Amino acid sequence: MSKFKGFLKRKDIEISLRRYGIDALGAMAQGLFCSLLIGTIMSTLGKQLGIEILVTVGGYAAKMSGPAMSVAIGWALKCPPMVLFSLVVVGAAANGLGGAGGPLAVLVIAIVAAEFGKAVSKETRVDILVTPFVTVFIGVVLSLLIAPPIGSAASSVGKLIMFATELQPFLMGVLVSVIVGVCLTLPISSAAICAALGLTGLAGGAAVAGCCAQMVGFAVISFKENGWGGLISQGIGTSMLQMGNIVRNPRIWIASTLASAITGPLATCLFNLQMNGPAVSSGMGTCGLVGQLGVYAGWVSDVQSGAKAEITSGDWLGLIMISFVLPAVITPIINYFCRKAGWVKDGDMKLIR
Repeated sequence: MSKFKGFLKRKDIEISLRRYGIDALGAMAQGLFCSLLIGTIMSTLGKQLGIEILVTVGGYAAKMSGPAMSVAIGWALKCPPMVLFSLVVVGAAANGLGGAGGPLAVLVIAIVAAEFGKAVSKETRVDILVTPFVTVFIGVVLSLLIAPPIGSAASSVGKLIMFATELQPFLMGVLVSVIVGVCLTLPISSAAICAALGLTGLAGGAAVAGCCAQMVGFAVISFKENGWGGLISQGIGTSMLQMGNIVRNPRIWIASTLASAITGPLATCLFNLQMNGPAVSSGMGTCGLVGQLGVYAGWVSDVQSGAKAEITSGDWLGLIMISFVLPAVITPIINYFCRKAGWVKDGDMKLIR
């Protein structure tokens, strides 16, 4: 057993929740952003502005989401070059066979293929043959065997959440908004979770609301400590920057989390905010305004398909209120009472620079 542990350490194979559930998942979201999401944004802009080259480039980018996610995961797992490059094939196979739940299939299969590839890397004199053969063979065979059921399971869970949100928009609006918003602030990827589950529709709108409440909420209530730099880095960056402060004083998280519990059902019940763009956008909030661009892309797609007559002023009002105005108003009010109770003090949300 000690020899096996020593082998794993030498190969930098760390079987842990942090390595797979945080590092790999977070990197996968970045890979998805750099392919499917940016491709969708480019295609949408191209269609709206009449720039055909943007549509073409965006189409190619979107098609490469599987390889992009897989390579990103390999990078997070610190794979040697031969393993990393072989994961391009693995990602294409897993995403293609995984269907709507392809991102989850890519996550699971790329991790297994990467670790096996790392295990054999540079162990033989014919490494240039052995390493890619093992990585690709294991990855593609696993894709053939388990990608379809993994994809179906993830898709089913996502559909169940979306169906439940349609039936119970208030309750599910609260739950989805709070859970996804919390995931966004934790060192895990809310975007990857939404992508893996294919979370769109009303549930996607609630997810957007929860993420915006955390990001805009923290940006506003910590403005005194962090100024304009903090406002921008949290408001269009990520509320994850507050994670260290949350560990020191979890009560600073109350205001933004309660705000998400309020804006979530408002998004589903009052404004009927739906995310019909890429599912990954549901977990991005105001990060680079990706959540808002995703909602807009969904509007455009719905208009083109005939599912929606036109983009109305009510659509824009709902998006602006849920994304920016309500979080900026509700969170400070709740935080005021937290300060009155002595739970939050000056300096509790100061970001370390």
